[in-house]
Amino acid sequence: MKELDSSFDPAAASKFFLSHGHSGWLGLQYRDHGETWVELELPWRADLLGEEDRHVLASGPIVSMLDMASGMSIWVTRQVFAPVATLDLRVDYQRPAKERSSVIGRVECYRTTRSAAFVRGIAHDGDADDPVATMAGVFMTIAMDPRKMGGGNVE
Repeated sequence: MKELDSSFDPAAASKFFLSHGHSGWLGLQYRDHGETWVELELPWRADLLGEEDRHVLASGPIVSMLDMASGMSIWVTRQVFAPVATLDLRVDYQRPAKERSSVIGRVECYRTTRSAAFVRGIAHDGDADDPVATMAGVFMTIAMDPRKMGGGNVE
């Protein structure tokens, strides 16, 4: 029997991840990746404004983009898709994005342990040297489906 290739391909996976659920509704788009990082884009849309009188993307969708890029950076670093849970995600805003501008999020997974992954990244609107926000996070990696661990009926 031929063994399946278990390496995680964020470009291929994004076709599913970024077309369903919250990420799909936001319209997140895959841009690029490396061995430990993933880059996504949040396109500007009028219904994602933070303030009615300013044509600037709200902070919530930017945080969602960074959270998704974080998970994908963990999967590309570990070369396998496995569930992760956000334990801590800190986003520090330096400035608002430019009006009517998409925001790009690039997140790197810089350390993994048996049960945790550590990420850092930036969000920018075209100039990575002038970030809209910086971020850092810690994710718990889930090795086994807790519903199948016994000791109780979880439904």
